[in-house]
Amino acid sequence: MNEIDRRNRGGRVAAREPASHIVVMLTLTAMLGVVGFLVAGSIARSATQANGTVSLGKTKLGEVLVNSKGHTLYMFSKDKNGKSSCSGSCAKFWPPYLQHGKVTAGTGVKASLLGSTRRSNGSMQITYKRHPLYGFALDKKAGQTNGEGNVAFGGKWYAVSAKGAAVVKAPTPSTTTMPTTTYSPYP
Repeated sequence: MNEIDRRNRGGRVAAREPASHIVVMLTLTAMLGVVGFLVAGSIARSATQANGTVSLGKTKLGEVLVNSKGHTLYMFSKDKNGKSSCSGSCAKFWPPYLQHGKVTAGTGVKASLLGSTRRSNGSMQITYKRHPLYGFALDKKAGQTNGEGNVAFGGKWYAVSAKGAAVVKAPTPSTTTMPTTTYSPYP
């Protein structure tokens, strides 16, 4: 009774599998899905659950805004009028830098440019010069800028300068070995 018949085209029994084997496989598949969901959530939370300090940090792009853990903060070209356009799966890859208590300006950051905006879910996201700030899930260490220049979720992502502008990595001329960086609100 605990076996399921596998029949071939002629209707003959080709193999018998215990029903418990199928139950075990379904349970393992469900558990792997839950583990994947928890890992993705912890990556997203790691960029958002720091205190609300915005500082300048050194990166290969030069000095850019970073969170309290030294992770690069990004702006999204699709955001308009100080409102975030990144939610759902976008926010899993680009976790919003959420406000928990008072926002403080670290070294090199103008406190007058800091602010916040209400997200669609009611949480408050930290802004700089009215640009909502985000982390990037693939920046695992302080100073990484893996999100710079990426095109995802309908817009381009940029690290943010101390002036509150997008850091645009300029192409390096073939005669120069020093990389240059220019700043603009959006390219």
